[in-house]
Amino acid sequence: MKVLLSIKPDFVQEMARGRKRFEYRRRIFKQDVDSVVIYACRPVGKIVGEFKVEDIISKSPDDLWEVTEKYAGISKEFFNSYFKGRDEAYAIKIKDFHMYDKPINPYEIFDNFVAPQSYRYFDKRQEALLDT
Repeated sequence: MKVLLSIKPDFVQEMARGRKRFEYRRRIFKQDVDSVVIYACRPVGKIVGEFKVEDIISKSPDDLWEVTEKYAGISKEFFNSYFKGRDEAYAIKIKDFHMYDKPINPYEIFDNFVAPQSYRYFDKRQEALLDT
């Protein structure tokens, strides 16, 4: 199954450069997800690429940083701010990241599109529209 994540454009660029190999989340999927489709937030506002989920790591924030910091693609300060007050943190390990040749307007895929705050699952029809 595919899921859509909103990711800041700067972080997408760090993924493209290979410096960000983990995508951090406060909440994780309830269903089995094998691929993440990336919606680059404003000012881009487009679906720009995707990656395979190699693994999902769940640890305390301190332990997660220790395991992932080399390829975090973000500062320790940003990480700490993001997970402040949390006992559990998640890192999605990125595999086979690729940018689309042509970004996709999300309104062509989703009716009444609203950028997801955490994540949004694709249905089969929506997945098929990605491949056209």
